[in-house]
Amino acid sequence: MRRRWLPIALVAVGLALGLVTLLFSLRERRAPLPSPGAAAKPESPAGSTSAARPRSERLTIVDVHVHLSGDGVGRLEKLMTQYGFDHVINLSGGTPLRGLREQLAAAKSAPGKITVFTTLAYEQVQRPGYGKRMAELVRAAHSQGARGLKIAKALGLGLPTPDEKLMAVDDPGLDPVFEAAGELGMPVAIHSGDPRAFWLPVDKKNERYDELKAHPGWALHGEPVPSFDEILNQLERRIARHPKTTFISVHFGNCAEDPDRVARMLRRYPNMFIDTAARIPEMGRHPPGKMREFFIEFQDRILFGSDLGVGPEGTPLFLGSEGENPPTAKEQELFFSATHRYFETADTNFDHPTPIQGNWKISGVNLPRAVLEKVYAKNAIRLLKLDLAGK
Repeated sequence: MRRRWLPIALVAVGLALGLVTLLFSLRERRAPLPSPGAAAKPESPAGSTSAARPRSERLTIVDVHVHLSGDGVGRLEKLMTQYGFDHVINLSGGTPLRGLREQLAAAKSAPGKITVFTTLAYEQVQRPGYGKRMAELVRAAHSQGARGLKIAKALGLGLPTPDEKLMAVDDPGLDPVFEAAGELGMPVAIHSGDPRAFWLPVDKKNERYDELKAHPGWALHGEPVPSFDEILNQLERRIARHPKTTFISVHFGNCAEDPDRVARMLRRYPNMFIDTAARIPEMGRHPPGKMREFFIEFQDRILFGSDLGVGPEGTPLFLGSEGENPPTAKEQELFFSATHRYFETADTNFDHPTPIQGNWKISGVNLPRAVLEKVYAKNAIRLLKLDLAGK
């Protein structure tokens, strides 16, 4: 393994929780925003139009893509109150062997606000029979209170098999895991691959140069890994193989660069959902009319997610990505305000939520209220059988 795989290798030996604290260190941004769903009043940059619609009621919001580490639950609750989130899904729940008990206890300390997903016990792949053992751990996690399964991009990009080869996303040995998740009614939130630009040379021609410069270990150019397209092909084969298992293909189907490809998969696989976490910069580059049609067509299969990472007070927030320095209060405000501006307005040519992810402007899709209600909350409530006291 080359140096860039060291963090993933650590995951593979069961140190995922420590990495979560590192990877999801959070940036700080201040600013009381108007309640999400309320009438937005942004200052439109030159060349844009503000078409925020007045809303008489605050919309319920469920964030299905949050990472909680350490004793950050009190801080998370403050952020939820500040930015109008009613419920979050903690994708960093750990396993019955390490971390799950603590994360479930943290969720109980904030009644009705946090649902916990378990993660894979990656270290199990080092011995034969790993699939059955991992499936049993998923069953144990469910019995303890976990309601879904999160699979990291290590699968496909950095998880070594005993013979030091990369384990594929569709590795047959993992079939028992996905079958167990389906039997238990546990949605599988799966991260496969990374932005296409991560496979390109890391130079100033790379549109993600600032991000990759801050995190050279994220670069995939020249590394012995599958291509961007092959990872997606592996993911598609995995989803096709388990029609009774619900998949949440995170980060806009893991392919925000190509909504046509995501649309094709959604039409082909009724067991597939997507979330919007950390991909509004990419989504917002596409023609807003096209993206609005996408949201309307798949309004029952899209989940709102932020990729917010929250640790103890004093640690930086993780806001979809991170730069070399902790986020400022202004960056924190932008993360939340630009996110809702994208969904709720027809504004054009405005700053996207995560500047480190690329130097370009985006345009909003101005979703109909009925569609927005589904994306923000109703789809997650239905999929995860959440009880939000009548919301």
